[in-house]
Amino acid sequence: MKKLFKSLPFRLLVGVILGIVIGLALSSAETAGVAAGLVSGALNVIVSVKYILGQLITFCVPLIVIGFIAPSITKLGNNASRMLGVAIIIAYVSSIGAALFSMSAGYAIIPNLSIVSEVEGLKALPAAVFQLDIPQIMPVMSALVFSVLLGLAATWTKAKTITAVLDEFQKIVLEVVTKVVIPVLPWFIALTFCGLAYEGTITKQLPVFITVVLIVMVGHFIWMALLYGIGGAYSGKNPFDVIKNYGPAYITAVGTMSSAATLAVALRCAKKSEPTLRSDMVDFGIPLFANIHL
Repeated sequence: MKKLFKSLPFRLLVGVILGIVIGLALSSAETAGVAAGLVSGALNVIVSVKYILGQLITFCVPLIVIGFIAPSITKLGNNASRMLGVAIIIAYVSSIGAALFSMSAGYAIIPNLSIVSEVEGLKALPAAVFQLDIPQIMPVMSALVFSVLLGLAATWTKAKTITAVLDEFQKIVLEVVTKVVIPVLPWFIALTFCGLAYEGTITKQLPVFITVVLIVMVGHFIWMALLYGIGGAYSGKNPFDVIKNYGPAYITAVGTMSSAATLAVALRCAKKSEPTLRSDMVDFGIPLFANIHL
């Protein structure tokens, strides 16, 4: 039981439920005119804390990209350039295929749904009363290009010192992910769903919300089944050895709607799939595809 409470999927699920419950309670209290000052104060705290946590997570993303992609490229050795080219081609083909699939599904399904574009009665969250801006050391795409060039150059020049530094930096970033980003995510998701519940997005738009989410999830599962099926057929390994560990990453992705915010969890889930997934491929592929595989 203690292990269950400490597991990331359980904490993420609890965060979603608590966020919705608290958001609905605050909305009901405000509508009934009960403790208006308390509700206003609570909303200010929620919005401000969510903003700060979002800034912290966003700040860590370039560090994660550099800390995992650059060292993993050095570990690939002479195959690094070829692997990078193959990865870009795979991401491009998959992105185009997914776009065509979603476009076809959209034209076939959406016209048959009764979706109201404007929903009346939604509440607005107050602006954050305290904003702690934490600018990234560089944009995510800059971090991606920097880590790729650094890793390739270190491989080409056989720079042992830089390679050792990158390995140490990866260990440091891993500790940041484990002790900072992962513990913060359930709180961030809870505050996100709290805001959605207070606004009325989850209740007033519930039929449309559920319909769209179901369509999206079915589309996800179909496309992922295709990708994992191809990967399993090529590698000769069982795709379910990987998929079974990806629940937390999927919950985080749905809750945050951000591949960047999900990056740390995705890395942690993929690490659990070793030896089905190679460690160097995980460190190389997850941060790379999180930014180029749309």
